[in-house]
Amino acid sequence: MLKFFRKIRYDLMEKNKTRKYLKYAIGEIILVVIGILIALSINSWNENRINKQKEKLLLNELHKEFISNKIQLDSVLFYNKRSFQSVKYVRSKLPIDLESINLDSLAYHLYHLGYTHTFNPSKGVTNALMNSSTFNLISNDELRQLLIRWDDVVTDFQEEEIFAYNNYVNQLKPFEKKHFYWDHYDQWLTEPRVDISILKSIEFDNYILDRYYDLFNIFENTSGELETVTKSIDKIIELSKPEASE
Repeated sequence: MLKFFRKIRYDLMEKNKTRKYLKYAIGEIILVVIGILIALSINSWNENRINKQKEKLLLNELHKEFISNKIQLDSVLFYNKRSFQSVKYVRSKLPIDLESINLDSLAYHLYHLGYTHTFNPSKGVTNALMNSSTFNLISNDELRQLLIRWDDVVTDFQEEEIFAYNNYVNQLKPFEKKHFYWDHYDQWLTEPRVDISILKSIEFDNYILDRYYDLFNIFENTSGELETVTKSIDKIIELSKPEASE
């Protein structure tokens, strides 16, 4: 093909047909430019196709990570809500009347109010994305913003959980070990060495109230953070579905 065009140029130059030569040269330049543009378009299309494939793989891993995070959050909330219900039950019985209180029910709720679970989501895929150029492969702007804010959302939510956990482990749990029998809940108050008169003390009341307000802060005072983290997870799961990027 190049030999063919070259021969035409030589023929025109030898016959001194300048005007025709100029027209031909311009036409040849236009053809070259069109060829370059077509080549660039093909390269761009191929690069976009490859990037889409990479994005699909990334979204799939991200989707699986946040499905796992949602399962963990649901589990944490289940046990914390169970603890909250138990501590609300005991609080409703204060001050304890040993003559009327059902010790079996009380022991059951004392046992379950000590569930201490915190939300610790997996961040492997998210951190890998945020700390590399692959983050630019995420084409959905809303998903990008959710991932950028994810660390702050989790930190805000964890504050009350971590405080409640540390308070329970360092302050409340020692009280339980000192005054109750730490085996299954049916022995907490019935083991012969347990002095159940502690149930009438201000110390016991404060122990219950301390735990109550820690859990209250998780579910009531920080309901906004809980709502934000729940909505963020659900939205990321929705936007990271493979079909969402197609």
